[in-house]
Amino acid sequence: MSIKSTLFAAAALATALTVNAAEPTQVHYQTLEVKGVNVFYREAGSPRAPTVLLLHGFGASSHMFRELIPQLAQKYHVIAPDLPGFGQTTVLPKTKFSYTFDNLASVIEAFTVAKKLDRYAIYVFDYGAPVGWRLAVKNPQKITAVVSQNGNAYEEGLSAGWADMRKAWAEPSAENRESLRKFNTSDMIQWQYVEGVKDTSLIAPESYQLAYAAIERIGVEVQMDLLLDYGQNIKQYAQLHKFFRQYQPPTLAIWGKNDPFFIPAGAEAFKRDNPNAQVSFLDTGHFALETHGKEIATVMLEFLNRSIKP
Repeated sequence: MSIKSTLFAAAALATALTVNAAEPTQVHYQTLEVKGVNVFYREAGSPRAPTVLLLHGFGASSHMFRELIPQLAQKYHVIAPDLPGFGQTTVLPKTKFSYTFDNLASVIEAFTVAKKLDRYAIYVFDYGAPVGWRLAVKNPQKITAVVSQNGNAYEEGLSAGWADMRKAWAEPSAENRESLRKFNTSDMIQWQYVEGVKDTSLIAPESYQLAYAAIERIGVEVQMDLLLDYGQNIKQYAQLHKFFRQYQPPTLAIWGKNDPFFIPAGAEAFKRDNPNAQVSFLDTGHFALETHGKEIATVMLEFLNRSIKP
């Protein structure tokens, strides 16, 4: 073999090794039909590695995890579905579907079963929290760890910004329901991304633009239904607190401390039922991943590496 051929072969091998090394962190975009819902999800990492299930919230989709997934996938099997009513997930035309948190959790539970996820850690954010909490309470043996990023679990974590929602929960009249429409406007969604953020130039505009586009495509009434149903989550907090006390899962509450809806008291409250819970605060707003993604990834990897046995 000539020197030129040898060099070419070596370069080809190096390229192949580089590609193979990168494969585990490559994100795959797929769909899976469960319970009459075509669930869109992002997946990366080796299926043989411990699984981390990422659950997004209002004003977002699995797109919010676009930078976190490759970092976690270096060591973990990462799956991030779009909840029904959000992102690319679609309720099939012939499916009768009521937009409640019970039904969102039912679909995601069926999704985890279809994906054969027997044990997994959960990362919950905003609406993803009540979905994840239902999974944990129903199947505590499956939960290896909990990461809550502004994912509320205690009533003291709700700010005064929930006043209109509380009024609608107490009296779900047509007028009170209509008062919630403003939370779904383009300006309001953008405000939720930038409020409490010192340097708003760090917020990628497509984040809130995509969220609003999904609301326009799927329909505002869906979001109104979920806002009205959110009060049911608070009624289930007692069951959740019992889960924390009984099973003491490794827990990390990492919080944008300037969140206008879920305040720091909600993060601190995790210690009440799980004294070993780790609580960290970031000087940012609700969508902390948009500004502090690297910090969250670093803390989260250290936490998972310490908490989960391969």
